[in-house]
Amino acid sequence: MSSKLYPTRLPCGNRVLDLTRPHVMGILNVTPDSFSDGGRFNQLDRALQRAAEMVEAGATLIDVGGESTRPGARLVTPTEELERVAPVVEAIARELDVVISVDTSTPAVMRESGRLGAGLINDVRSLRRDGAVDAAADTGMAICLMHMRGEPSNMQNDPRYPDILAEVRDFLVERMAVCEAAGIPRERIVLDPGFGFAKTQAHNLVLFQRMERLLELGCPLLVGVSRKSMIGRALGREVGDRLYGSLALAALAVSKGARIIRVHDVAETVDVVRMIDAVEQAKEEGLTL
Repeated sequence: MSSKLYPTRLPCGNRVLDLTRPHVMGILNVTPDSFSDGGRFNQLDRALQRAAEMVEAGATLIDVGGESTRPGARLVTPTEELERVAPVVEAIARELDVVISVDTSTPAVMRESGRLGAGLINDVRSLRRDGAVDAAADTGMAICLMHMRGEPSNMQNDPRYPDILAEVRDFLVERMAVCEAAGIPRERIVLDPGFGFAKTQAHNLVLFQRMERLLELGCPLLVGVSRKSMIGRALGREVGDRLYGSLALAALAVSKGARIIRVHDVAETVDVVRMIDAVEQAKEEGLTL
């Protein structure tokens, strides 16, 4: 389902992402404490092998993260984060044909990752750390702005909103304005509703129901719900048993207009996304028997 509401080409460093079709972003956490796969890929050779496996399975973006943002996660120093992320970004840029995203809020990591070949900044804090807006503008990379209140350490402390969609929309509009004032054009911006970040289960479900309204802001949507607690609560499943719930939400997100689906289980999600896209493309091309 291509949209007339936002540009269909997203410049990502030295690559361009074609948004006439949805894409799968593979998650590569190079941290010891991420909620689902912490510690599995924090050695360079294992991280590069995992990235190659995800590209082979159909991922067109790899999201490299050196700081866990799970609820209650501790902050890491910029030096520690950079030491985790930079070698992985450099190796992927050298070895693989894929858009590299960096899951970071740290200006130094943004700048160095851009220098090493990354094309997208995926910032859960929406460039609110000191110096982040200027760093993002200077890199020329695409930016993903996500809704979150507070910090991962306290974001789930009784979040309340009179209208969750209005809250998310207003927050993203404000951050987009900040970016555009700093010289970051709207054509480089992607939006993430922030499922699981400073939201109750009811917030997550209602926001998912209505997320296509965010397309009215004129930017493509990235959705990351893979293995998250909203699935566990709905289905009564532990983290390792949330594949089918994750796939259901991936399919629903694509049907609602999301263009990038951020996931742990790449091969399975790619099949879902490609099947939906095949049907949508046939409809748009007016195929008949």
